[in-house]
Amino acid sequence: SHAMAPPDKEGGSSAPLATLYVGDLHPDVIEQHLQEKFSSFGLVAMIHVCRDSVTRKSLGYAFVNYYSHKDAEQALEKLNYSDIRGRCCRIMWNKKEKQVFVDPAANIFIKNLDVAVDSRALYDTFNIFGNIMSCKVACDREGVSRGYGFVQYESADAAKQA
Repeated sequence: SHAMAPPDKEGGSSAPLATLYVGDLHPDVIEQHLQEKFSSFGLVAMIHVCRDSVTRKSLGYAFVNYYSHKDAEQALEKLNYSDIRGRCCRIMWNKKEKQVFVDPAANIFIKNLDVAVDSRALYDTFNIFGNIMSCKVACDREGVSRGYGFVQYESADAAKQA
């Protein structure tokens, strides 16, 4: 049986897949766990947890491909920083997806953060200034905040405003 092509695209399956990068994954996370989470937002074409070629141990990140860009966008919005097997995942567009050339001026470093501020809170605070590509509070091995973080915007203008 062949995969169904999404109906809204003429020419069927030639539409490029929308690919999300899912990082900061617990080493035990397998495709099945991600399938359960991500399939509630739409038809998932493929999920790939990246593994060490020798040990087959998870490298802590995966790619989730949707047929529809809209579904991927929804998943990114709703699942970013959500808990997968006890660890907050970080989701962003796969670099090739949007052909984004990151302007170093679009990156900001935030220090003196309260330990209660996690990546999700940082994201919620800073996304009013513009489209955030990536956002992360630095943590130690126990997952405790080190009091600083990074926000990477799509544009330098947004970073300036922030």
